[in-house]
Amino acid sequence: MKVGVALMVALCAVAWPTAQVPVVPGAEWARVGDPKSAGYCQAPLDAVTSHLKTLGTTAVTVVVGGKVLFDYGPQDEVTYLASVRKSILAMMFGKYVANGTIRLDATMAELGIDDVQGLLSKEKTATVRQLLASRSGVYHEAANAACTGCGSTAGDPPGPRGSVEPGSYYLYNNWDFNVLGTIFEKATGKDIYVAFEEDFAKPLQFQDYRLEAQRKARRPQASQHPAYHFYLSTRDMARLGLLMLRDGRWGSQRLLTEEWIEEMITPATPVSAMNPVAQRQGPFGFGYLWWIWDGPHNTGIYRGAYTGIGAIGQFLTVLPELDMVIAHKTRANATAVTRPQYLDVIGRLAASRCGR
Repeated sequence: MKVGVALMVALCAVAWPTAQVPVVPGAEWARVGDPKSAGYCQAPLDAVTSHLKTLGTTAVTVVVGGKVLFDYGPQDEVTYLASVRKSILAMMFGKYVANGTIRLDATMAELGIDDVQGLLSKEKTATVRQLLASRSGVYHEAANAACTGCGSTAGDPPGPRGSVEPGSYYLYNNWDFNVLGTIFEKATGKDIYVAFEEDFAKPLQFQDYRLEAQRKARRPQASQHPAYHFYLSTRDMARLGLLMLRDGRWGSQRLLTEEWIEEMITPATPVSAMNPVAQRQGPFGFGYLWWIWDGPHNTGIYRGAYTGIGAIGQFLTVLPELDMVIAHKTRANATAVTRPQYLDVIGRLAASRCGR
């Protein structure tokens, strides 16, 4: 039996060398010299470039096996991430959950969280864990809209404030997400952007991160809790995705625990329970601020896959089956790249594999 297991491991090592010898970039990204060495063909990759020119895409970085396989547009341009900021914040929580600085089951009352005109008693029982899963039931107005053309929530709450038991109902809710930024800063005693630089940008050797480029959006008449917007380049975004793909390890450093990554990307809300109801058609469930291919959609190249999603076409996607990370950006006020259009781009990249 032991001999059989050893043989299987050896065969896997031959079939998937990148999975056995994880590669992470240094100060500069290494590039795949010949796409065929990574199992991809140049002609269909060139066709992806041609297709991107028909979309509002401004930059893309595609990493396979820890090296850049494909890129498009200015890799060093620092632009708005929109709601991909939320997936990044979930990563930032990991260190402080692990060392006990942040308790997931702490309530808003325990943490001293309130807001304009006050929270209801029931709302104050919502926990950090429920905010991370967008299941707080707190439908207080947020400092910014949850999506283009909508209010604080992406869809209508099922009832008035106080009518929903915290933890019982998923609804994408910018109040939850913004308050998590406040909780992070209160618990750690650190500015969110300084903490990101210390915990991620420096150890991951970001090439384009600048503190002065980061800024929050405030609307104090609506909410005390600002939106913590991030401004990054695609090539730096891709380093965050690769850290997730590598289960929190970056070379000899461990920046996130495997347990926290698993918790983030396990659906707290399966696709079958998403709201609004139209989202139950898929493909995504929702974990801790990450969107997860779930149910019948969690198959093929999307097995174990997850993504951050931001307005008008910001995406940070991890595809473990392909050992691939994709960072995709559009500029603010540019032509949007819709989710179906982006999924089509992923399909074209996957179809670029030789012999597939």
